[in-house]
Amino acid sequence: MNYRGLAKEIELKIHSDRPARKWPVEAFFKWGTFAFAFLIIVLLIWMIIAIAIQSQLSLEKFGFQFLTSTDWDPVKGLFGALPFIYGTIVSSIVAIAVAAPISIGVALFLTEMAPKWLRTPIGFLIELLAAIPSILFGLLGLFVFVPFVREWIQKPIGKILGWFPLFSGAPIGLGMLSAGLLLAIMIIPIITALARDIIGNVPNIQKEGALALGATRWEMIWKVVLPYARSGILGAVILGLGRALGETMAVTMVIGNRAEIKASLFAPSHSMAAVIANEFTEATGDLYLSSLIEVGLILFLVTFLLNALARFLIWSVAKGPKGGIRA
Repeated sequence: MNYRGLAKEIELKIHSDRPARKWPVEAFFKWGTFAFAFLIIVLLIWMIIAIAIQSQLSLEKFGFQFLTSTDWDPVKGLFGALPFIYGTIVSSIVAIAVAAPISIGVALFLTEMAPKWLRTPIGFLIELLAAIPSILFGLLGLFVFVPFVREWIQKPIGKILGWFPLFSGAPIGLGMLSAGLLLAIMIIPIITALARDIIGNVPNIQKEGALALGATRWEMIWKVVLPYARSGILGAVILGLGRALGETMAVTMVIGNRAEIKASLFAPSHSMAAVIANEFTEATGDLYLSSLIEVGLILFLVTFLLNALARFLIWSVAKGPKGGIRA
């Protein structure tokens, strides 16, 4: 006789017959957690409204022209955010182009190929890399990375492809290429950690089924693992892009801080976060200060939209299987 099953049935019967009661602690816990969650929404809305109010003077004076103008002259009272938007987007694209393949490769290695004794130390080193403050990355970039990029990347590429606008100009080290590569190093841990968790959630039954049907390990990864985790990996990449867009100190120290728009990756540029950090203390006029706050508003909205998109993609892959063996 199954005494354990009988005892379980009796316990369920007792609980079903017991009248439902709401204890004060349970009600307090429920409404307390609801209040905390609602507070986050209030803080977010308050931040957007506060920044918008502080940038109202710039919004009224320049309007949409603020996004398309290349003039940034505090003496004449002319402000345009296009050079900073351009520098932010280009350096972030370079960072994602370098970091995404490396991060996905590391995540696949840790989840599918690495022996157990190697997974823990590599995972620990990745998390340690993510914990390094950005100012240390900036110092490393300025004194070590920039000379390396100038001597071993810009000069060789300039000799071969200097005729191409993307790689033209003097190899001074400081510029969008250095900023993008440094950002890539900073966001690799973020993308790797998220991609590793997403790939690790691929059901073993799908992978084992592919192998049982005669697929090689590479075919199993390409036709089963990556299709299943595709949306989640894309979300991880977008979250890394959001971090690259908002990075301040490290980019400020290596991008060159010149409000210009040039096609060359070797040319110095500027970013939205860097211009706020560099010039906020120098903003004496109300219009100057309002323009810097509007740059922050643009950066906030772009980062918020990217993070929302990434969360949606991760949610879409978590709610059900998307992959499988494709013919």
